This record gives sequence, structure tokens and C-alpha cells, in this order.
Amino acid sequence: MEIKQKTKKLDYKWIIAATCFMMIFITLGFCSSPQSLYLDVITHSLGIERSLFSLNNTFRYIATAIANLFFGSLIRRFGVKKLMIFGFICLTAAMITYAIAGNLVTFYIAGALLGVGFSFTGTTMVGCIINRWFTKDKGKIMGAILAANGIGGAIAIQILTPFIEGGGDSYKSAYIISGIAVFLMGIVMVIFTREAPKEAAELPSVDRTKKKTRDDSPTGMEFSRIRKMTVFYVSLVCIFLTGFCLQGITGIAKAHMRDMGLSPAYVAFAMSFHSVSLAIFKFLTGIIYDKWGLRVTTSICSITASVVMLLLACVTNSPTGMAIAMIYSIFSSLALPLETIMLPIFAGDLFGDASYERVLGIFVSVNVAGYAIGTPAVNLCYDVLGTYKPALIICGGIMLAVTITMQAVISKAHKLRDDLYSK
Repeated sequence: MEIKQKTKKLDYKWIIAATCFMMIFITLGFCSSPQSLYLDVITHSLGIERSLFSLNNTFRYIATAIANLFFGSLIRRFGVKKLMIFGFICLTAAMITYAIAGNLVTFYIAGALLGVGFSFTGTTMVGCIINRWFTKDKGKIMGAILAANGIGGAIAIQILTPFIEGGGDSYKSAYIISGIAVFLMGIVMVIFTREAPKEAAELPSVDRTKKKTRDDSPTGMEFSRIRKMTVFYVSLVCIFLTGFCLQGITGIAKAHMRDMGLSPAYVAFAMSFHSVSLAIFKFLTGIIYDKWGLRVTTSICSITASVVMLLLACVTNSPTGMAIAMIYSIFSSLALPLETIMLPIFAGDLFGDASYERVLGIFVSVNVAGYAIGTPAVNLCYDVLGTYKPALIICGGIMLAVTITMQAVISKAHKLRDDLYSK
């Protein structure tokens, strides 16, 4: 009898974590990671300018920004599962629309559908789920789950590149494959997803008298207090600029390498390393946060972002240039957690759990608003100047300024939060 009593069933939270991993693997891996591979292929096939085509990403990010502004209220009204179902429907519809698109308007509609879909199947949703189901080691768990983006992207790029580079309209087959993968994943999520742990008593109560650590999950600040703080709006500016620079540069990295004379095969090879290293660095980012905190983690990611953007400007069709392209592909992955795993961490670490879902939704909304403007702005640079180099240098400088400013934001937010907890 004692042996039977000691035998423990698998905690359902680990099934939740596993399904979240697979969701990110498929959705971001197949529908987001390969997006830059389509840029020069589709624009050449349809004879349109890159800046005009890239506006489909602008519509994507505008849709994501709007949806995330209301994420907190939507999740309270409809729950996790219903929003997820809607998200998967939108992603599947987006892939089908991309496949049949023959003009810019249709691409823009597809982009908007993609943005809504990611709002309810991506980083924000994972952050919400993990915050409900886990009380400790959230950085490691978020890092492990969001690392699925890199793994899924590495596999998706290898599967989809032959179709994308096949000539003519063969790229449409890549969209169809992605749509089928998303649809099947949606069925799996519907079967296994639960709203929250059955017993709320499993979640430890908060003791405000003891020293707060990153695992304590304190109540934190109410949004009515947060929205009056200058540090909140400065953090939004930094998050916006981070999205502007990172997504703007990531979206043109493959096209820039091709413009500099690197072969399609080598670029695909380098981008595969990018996806694999993204998986590794997302997980390591979670570990670094749990061990050393927000300040160190933010500094590492932001400084790396600045350096790799400047390196990408130096890519040429030479052995040295090829080596630089590979260095960029690998280490740019250490910067990208700033727009994924770090957003839920920022929300919780800076302002606590009391308004977590609302603050997270706003952070993601502002971040993708940066995407919406950054992507066409960087491509406009190419259309006007015939090169991405000035944009790369400017964005590298912006990220250096963001690095410095975020240190001040962290210091001020932690001081305000500590003052609140000490009362």
C-alpha cells in the first residue's frame, strides 16, 4: 500500500508544457521563421517592390498589436482554449490565402490573418499559460518552450526551401504544407489544452513578509498604478525600438546576403544554423535569467543585437564575408529572445503578477508595432539607396542606446516594486 501511495502520476502541467512546445514548433517554426525566404522569390516572381510586399508584415504586426491590446480582457472572457482555436483557424486561413495570393491586397489580408493567429498561439499565450501552471523556474520553462521556434524553423527551412526556390509559383506549395501542419497541430491543442490547474490550492499563497525572489510570484502592482509610472512608458519605448530594429533586420538578413553575392545554398545553410542556435539561446536565456536576473540577461541580449547588426553590414562574397554571415546567423539568435521569451519576463519581473496578462499584452502589442514600422522602413532604405547597409548601421546604434536605457528602467522599476512590497 505504501508503494502505491508513493507512486505519483505525471503532473498535467508537464503535458501542458509539452503541447505548448509543439504549438510553438509548428506555428512559429513553419509560419514565421521561413518568412524571409519568400521575400526576394515572390517579389521577383510577381514583379513588385520589396517595400510594398513587406507591407504584408506590417498588416500582420498591426493585427497582432491590436489583438494583444485586448488580450487580458479576451482571456478573462473566453478562456485559453477558445482563443487558441480561433488562433489556429486564422493561421490556417493565412497560409491558404498566401498560397492563392496573386496581388498585394491578398497578401495584406493574409498578413492580417497571420497576425491575429499568432496573437493567440504565440508568445503571449504561452506566457499566460506558463504563468498559470508554473510557480518556479519560469525562465527555464519559457526558454525551453520558445526554443521550439528555432528547432521548428530549422526543420521547416530545410523542408520548405526546395519549394520556395523551385522557381515559378512553386513557393505556393510551401504555404500549403505549412497550412496542413498548423491545422493538424490545432486539433492536438484542442484535445490536450486545459484552462488552469484543477486545484487552485496547489498554487502557494504569497507571503509578503519574506524576501521576494524571482520564484515567489508576488501579487505585484495594479495596472492603475503602473499606467501612472514614467518608467512604464520608457520601457514601452525601449520595447518598441527593439522590435523595430530586430524584426526589421531579421526580415531582410537572407535577402541582404543574397544581394551581397552569397549563393542560395550557402544562405539556406547559414539560416539553418540560425534556427538551431535560436533554440539553444532561448533556453540559455531562461537559465541566465533564473540564475543572474533581468539586468544581466537584458545586457547580454541587447549588446549582442547591436554587434551582429554591424557585422551583417560587413558581409561580402568572400571567405571572410561568408564567415561573417555565419557568425551573424548564429549569434543573432542570442538577440532574438528580446522579442519572445524576454517579454513575459519583463512583464513579471518589472511589475509583478497582479496585472501580468494586461501588461504582457501591452508589451507584445508595442513590440510588434515596432515590427510593423521597422520592416517596411528597412526595405524602403533598400528601394531608395539600393542597399541595406545604412539601415543596419543605424539599427545597431539604436540597440546600443536601448541597452543603456533598459538598465535605468530595471533599476527604477525594481526600486518602485521593492518599496511597494516593503509596506
